Amino acid sequence: MYSGAALAGAAAFVATRKESSPVQAVPTFAAPAKSGAFSRALAASAGGDVHDATYYAKCMVGGVLSCGLTHTAMVPLDIVKCRMQTNPEVYKGLISGFGIISKGGASAMTVGWLPTLIGYSMQGLCKFGFYEMGKDFYSSLVGEENAVKYRSLVYAAASASAECIADAALCPMEAVKVRMQTSLPEAKFPTEFGAAVSKIHGEEGIRGFYKGLTPLWGRQIPYTVVKFVAFERVVEAFYKNIFTNPKDSYGKPTQLGITFASGYIAGIFCAIISPPADTIVSKLNQNDSATIGGIVKEMGMVKLATNGLMARIIMIGTLTGLQWWIYDSFKTAVGLQTSGGK
Repeated sequence: MYSGAALAGAAAFVATRKESSPVQAVPTFAAPAKSGAFSRALAASAGGDVHDATYYAKCMVGGVLSCGLTHTAMVPLDIVKCRMQTNPEVYKGLISGFGIISKGGASAMTVGWLPTLIGYSMQGLCKFGFYEMGKDFYSSLVGEENAVKYRSLVYAAASASAECIADAALCPMEAVKVRMQTSLPEAKFPTEFGAAVSKIHGEEGIRGFYKGLTPLWGRQIPYTVVKFVAFERVVEAFYKNIFTNPKDSYGKPTQLGITFASGYIAGIFCAIISPPADTIVSKLNQNDSATIGGIVKEMGMVKLATNGLMARIIMIGTLTGLQWWIYDSFKTAVGLQTSGGK
């Protein structure tokens, strides 16, 4: 994703605090660093966190906790959402959908929790870790002035790059999860993790785990760009217009509250833009003979955009707020600053 030449060039910078800049989420640059030390040379202007290998490793662990735990906790809602998308004749609404599934007991409400935990933990590791690297990388490419002036583009480029990698890590487990969660009695698809993996591999080979990657990118990359850009700008707005004192003057509970609120607002935007691709991913993984064109023709764009939308708004708004809160809580617990702001 990042070329060796660009990495070597980026290693020539060390980030320093620029007092006059209203934004500290984007690094500023000063003296040249030792060649080949990109991951050790960049530093964040926000609170002085040094962006070395240890910093990125901590961010990756925070991402594992952030995405793995939250997505696993939301499995019951995710099951209803997936079935509303793939079988709308039976699962006509959120409440009625819960009623149908709950008749199967606790096991029916937690189908697919293991591939969810594994897949989204890997996704979180890549998403947050490579996002932090990407911000530093792209900022070093465009220079201090442009990195601040066009910071939203820096956030967008970093988050899109990170999500490309994260989705490749997620895709196999997403395929298993969706097949397990949308399995109906007549389909006879196993709802046990090991058996589900074996069945997909036996019938479709490796392709069965990755055939949903393109629509997954179509769903997740716009979603993640909105998630990160909106979060960064909402946090910035909070500290610029409401919490106008220096960021460090506010206690960690206040800073984490701002993090959660900013994440929730960003999540609402994410939920609105992603349903068409989300439904296509669910349909592709449910039926091994399904195609993107066939799904669009069968359902139409209106249904693709609205099926499961209310469930997504509730799920993604809460999910995104919690993800950022967990991520920043972990960062503060290991001695780092909260994300964004001045």
